[in-house]
Amino acid sequence: MSQRDGFASGFFLGAIFGSVVGGILGAVVASRGESELDPEQQERQIPPDSTLEAKKASWRRRQIKASEAEGMEMEMARRSLEDKIAQLNATIDEVRQQLGNVNNNSGQGINEKPLTKET
Repeated sequence: MSQRDGFASGFFLGAIFGSVVGGILGAVVASRGESELDPEQQERQIPPDSTLEAKKASWRRRQIKASEAEGMEMEMARRSLEDKIAQLNATIDEVRQQLGNVNNNSGQGINEKPLTKET
């Protein structure tokens, strides 16, 4: 019975301790991520006292760069899919030819009925 009495308090103490440790670790990791920006990203950082027009211009530049990057990725994906479709079509043609050769060698077409004696 004594083990059950201490379970609830230990559980809540562990949950609180885990939350505190997790919060501290998350804050440390997030602060390291901000300080390790590459030089290009640091140039793009907008100072808090800049004008609204500067912020809008910076936002437009980011959107243009993002759309250009997406366009390149989409083009590469499209070309890759076209190549795969071409490979599949070639494989389908080869299988059709092989099946056609097998059907021609057997002497009967797919839709032909076998010959039987009529009496």
